[in-house]
Amino acid sequence: MSPRRITADANPLRDPRDKRLPRIAGPCSMVMFGVTGDLARRKLMPAIYDLANRGLLPPGFSLVGFARRDWADQDFGKIVYEAVKEHARTPFREEVWRSLSEGIRFVPGSFDDDAAFDLLAATVAELDEQRGTGGNHAFYLSIPPGSFATVCQQLERCGLSSPAHGAWRRVVIEKPFGHDLESARELNAIVENVFPADSVFRIDHYLGKETVQNLLALRFANTMFEPVWNNRYVDHVQITMAEDIGIGGRAGYYDGIGAARDVIQNHLLQLLALTAMEEPVSFDAHNVRLEKEKVLSAVQLPHDLATGTARGQYSAGWQGGERVVGYLEEDGVAADSRTETYAALRLDVDSRRWAGVPFYLRTGKRLGKRVTEIAVVFTRAPHLPFADTATEELGQNAVVIRVQPDEGVTLRFGAKVPGAQMEVRDVSMDFGYGRSFTESSPEAYERLILDVLLGEPPLFPRHEEVEQSWRILDPIEKYWASKGRTPDQYVAGGWGPASADDLMHRDGREWRLP
Repeated sequence: MSPRRITADANPLRDPRDKRLPRIAGPCSMVMFGVTGDLARRKLMPAIYDLANRGLLPPGFSLVGFARRDWADQDFGKIVYEAVKEHARTPFREEVWRSLSEGIRFVPGSFDDDAAFDLLAATVAELDEQRGTGGNHAFYLSIPPGSFATVCQQLERCGLSSPAHGAWRRVVIEKPFGHDLESARELNAIVENVFPADSVFRIDHYLGKETVQNLLALRFANTMFEPVWNNRYVDHVQITMAEDIGIGGRAGYYDGIGAARDVIQNHLLQLLALTAMEEPVSFDAHNVRLEKEKVLSAVQLPHDLATGTARGQYSAGWQGGERVVGYLEEDGVAADSRTETYAALRLDVDSRRWAGVPFYLRTGKRLGKRVTEIAVVFTRAPHLPFADTATEELGQNAVVIRVQPDEGVTLRFGAKVPGAQMEVRDVSMDFGYGRSFTESSPEAYERLILDVLLGEPPLFPRHEEVEQSWRILDPIEKYWASKGRTPDQYVAGGWGPASADDLMHRDGREWRLP
């Protein structure tokens, strides 16, 4: 019997469709602006090392830092090394670091310094020649939005925004994407005047989390959920992002911005869109974005913003066994600040699938625990063939997608209590990533940076989504500003102001206690 001949098509190791094969970026570099910031040190630099450690970056990958510092290449290399040692997710390996450090460069200068950007262009050209980066370069703008225009114009002036034939140039920008609809449109015009829309990657790190992506798998890869994912069976949806910390040293950014602009406009409305979207034709960037945009365009505000929204501000209290100060006592916060640290609102999605199903969004600082979750709460059974006493402790069925910190999915349903009597109570069936998979979840920035280098943008919102989000939030912000009132106070360590509970009670519902 002759040996079986294995062809390229039959060999899964050679089949590009085999999802077990890792996605490895091609020749490229990343130029990082804002390398002295906390985000670069705690998240971006460690994520790049972790990608290298997992073998997902090309051998010649290079990292260029740009900042107003009198550093040489080795000085910046030391900064990256210290960040990696302190914050990397994967174990430190000397050989990986040695290979990565060979491609580290630094360019000193300010954003309005033409000579500095000319030097940057020369450095990038040198990397193409010495490291084989192939003219492929991503520019990460971890800087305040007010500097985007200057940096983009400088990149255009010195030719860095225009790739040679067959190469690519991409720009990555961090939130906030403006502070209202008008500023968002101005910002989008500035960036997309220099880079094509498909080359602009707007980072929302929540969209890089495993569980957020698993929401799409949960809905569209299983037959048990999608048939009941509609207004015939769903009573309401709660989307929560709670933090147990205060503003820390971010008063300069946070005061005047507030919880709604900081979290609801981007993170929570993106989670709403993913929860409510229709099944896309495919999971390429265009079709996923199209379905999210449809949802956001169908979102309707409460008829009465006074009763359909709530805002709060934390006061002094106890958190983790320690006495903490209130928001107005935080360093850098004005004593008469009206910035909210808690925001909640009811939204409706005006579509055939979701008509009549309220979506409740809430976020806040100094709350009872750190948690982000999407809870899809189902209607009660129309008839229960049990005595009333048998179901006194039975609540509503729910699917809860936990985004952080313990990523996973929980199903809540009724089950009989062991014993001679018929008694039904809520029980939970829990799936956790850490218990079900041997490989730990990568950090969100690992996934997102790799997607930038690969040019795969489904997880990145386009300007249409950003503008739709501001369309939703702007009227609420204007209403709050018109009232000129200090937000309702809530004690640190609690779950928000009484007005947020009232918002739910008016609809005959209650907030989940995560």
